Amino acid sequence: MQYKAWFQCINPECKDHYPLDMIIYRCKSCGSLLEVQHDMKALARRDAKAWKKLFEKRYKTTEWPYGSGIWGKKEWVLPQISNDNIVSLYEGGTNLFWAERFGKIIGLDNLWIKLCGNSHSGSFKDLGMTVLVSQVKQMISQGAPIQAVACASTGDTSAALAVYCAAAGIPSIVLLPKGKISIAQLVQPIANGSLVLSLDTDFDGCMRVVQEITKDETIYLANSMNSLRIEGQKTVGIEIVQQFDWEVPDVIIIPGGNLGNVSALGSGMLMMKDLGLIDRLPRIVVAQAERANPLYRSYLKNFETFEPIQAQKTLASAIQIGNPVSIDKAIRTLKQFNGIVLDATEQELADAAALGDTTGMFNCPHTGVALAALIKLINAGKVDRSERVVVISTAHGLKFSDFKVSYHEEKLGFPSRFANKPIEVPASVDAVKEALQHALKNRQAANK
Repeated sequence: MQYKAWFQCINPECKDHYPLDMIIYRCKSCGSLLEVQHDMKALARRDAKAWKKLFEKRYKTTEWPYGSGIWGKKEWVLPQISNDNIVSLYEGGTNLFWAERFGKIIGLDNLWIKLCGNSHSGSFKDLGMTVLVSQVKQMISQGAPIQAVACASTGDTSAALAVYCAAAGIPSIVLLPKGKISIAQLVQPIANGSLVLSLDTDFDGCMRVVQEITKDETIYLANSMNSLRIEGQKTVGIEIVQQFDWEVPDVIIIPGGNLGNVSALGSGMLMMKDLGLIDRLPRIVVAQAERANPLYRSYLKNFETFEPIQAQKTLASAIQIGNPVSIDKAIRTLKQFNGIVLDATEQELADAAALGDTTGMFNCPHTGVALAALIKLINAGKVDRSERVVVISTAHGLKFSDFKVSYHEEKLGFPSRFANKPIEVPASVDAVKEALQHALKNRQAANK
């Protein structure tokens, strides 16, 4: 069966459409962002039960390329691409961690963490980058003049772009804000052979520059304003529901920076509902750092206005964005999903991440923002103890080891409630026994 997809303007008064192999990022008629639309009538000819069976059959199979969490849903993502041009590193298929202990501490019985950082580059950005780079490879094979793919990044996007372009043999260009990302995030694109440009500005400044240089059609834009990225990222919601045997969670909490992930999550959920795989939608909560919270400020005004801000330095560096390009899509999604937006202070996000770590997680600071938002929701009575809640963990904690070390060494400028410093003792059995007796007694008292 022939399935089709295309770019379409998100402006309901315009709705111009363009082919996916066209080098275009905004509508030529009105300047709005684009989104990928699918021939839903064709997709609906296969019923919901058959789609579920197909997706379950492909899940983590060795049959190329369907073992990927993205390409196992190829018909819903890029139906017209040749399998020969797919660039996949077996992304997706990340585990849902039942955060039983953490849930009990904060007052939830059914809390799950979607560990998107358990991926090749260590972040959920792999989900979208496999789609974008695959489409670029196909376009090049058809004669497109693309010589390199470029992005502005606060770290994770650049890592994903670099690794997928390296696998595809396509040059990549990365614009990073100087001194504003972790060392691990900086070294990832360097190691994978990207041309890395360190700009003396913030992410928003890098984003302005990359939009200008990609007006040259030989350099293709890889940021999330390119909706090909969204097509891969939308599978996270589909995969969560599949992992729950096609039951929809009540609440999904996701950190928000440039906000492409919010609309991606909503897109996957709506597609499932439209095709009959689910009969209800979850509530979506977006969590922002207090120092980079333009969406939260708009939410407080019922989204009647939106004003970009100058984002301040935050531990959650990947969402340190004051002028998100996907704002319109994000607001539309939140309205469709009865959404909530919350923010978290530096201490709140750091303590939430550290508390989660004591129960078996290893959280990046952005996951800390989401966990802090969850705690606020529970304390405000906006989430019931019995509800099934999923927090999307966007990156692996190992990419932010400097954040972890500074927290436990109490060097972040505020009290670290859950700091756990090494105990220095002489190298003797008696000294070790005495230290252990004292430390374990203190821990038992603290746990009472």
